[in-house]
Amino acid sequence: MDISHSRSVVTGGASGLGLSAVERLVAGGSRVAIFDLPTSPGEEQADRLGDQVMFVPVDVTDTEAVAGAVAQVAEAFGGIDVNVNCAGIAPASRLIGRDGDPFPLDLFTAVVSVNLIGTFDVLRRCAVVMADNEPGVDGERGVIVNVASVAAYEGQIGQAAYSASKGGIVGMMLPIARDLASRGIRVNTVAPGIMETPLLAGASDEVKASLAAVSVFPKRLGLPEDFSALVIHLVENVFINGETVRLDAAGRLGPR
Repeated sequence: MDISHSRSVVTGGASGLGLSAVERLVAGGSRVAIFDLPTSPGEEQADRLGDQVMFVPVDVTDTEAVAGAVAQVAEAFGGIDVNVNCAGIAPASRLIGRDGDPFPLDLFTAVVSVNLIGTFDVLRRCAVVMADNEPGVDGERGVIVNVASVAAYEGQIGQAAYSASKGGIVGMMLPIARDLASRGIRVNTVAPGIMETPLLAGASDEVKASLAAVSVFPKRLGLPEDFSALVIHLVENVFINGETVRLDAAGRLGPR
């Protein structure tokens, strides 16, 4: 997919990894719709990035809002070519808490609803729009990039819900790629390791150094630009399909 003159939807695009993807897509010539919560800085980011970017406030757990948001972008841009799904939450809780109570079921449900079901809902709506595109090189009509996590493979203590949600993203990717192949739509997944994002903004240098020690080489935290560079490659390389790419400097998470 040639990103110049493309039309993109990025969930969770107001900050962190999602914002990095938005910035890289815009730099390549794409028009981009940022999907994020109404309380996010999405409007400010859209204003900063210029006329190529629009902000659509949406909660990915609200299926009617998702349908409306995708329809709004399809009308504004005349279609959708690229969908990058970064929206996610990562609360942690042990299966048995210090008070002896079990893992809160509502917390588990919330994590899966945002990370897994939200991703699926957005991509299914975007895929319908992509299927109407005129085919390009190799008959390609669209590209979807989902964001999982290395926690899908080696989740840590307290990450049962998060790992389940990200494991679901990895698991559904290949059947979706096979399903959409006849429509000319590719589907890939990025599984980031420990990244330098706003979630770590308040962490001390000591804590960051400890986290970076997980990386084998280079010996540092992943950067948003590392992530967005991979996203762009997955969008542009038409022969990569049905693949999950770990972005973790060969690091493997321990149990805690």
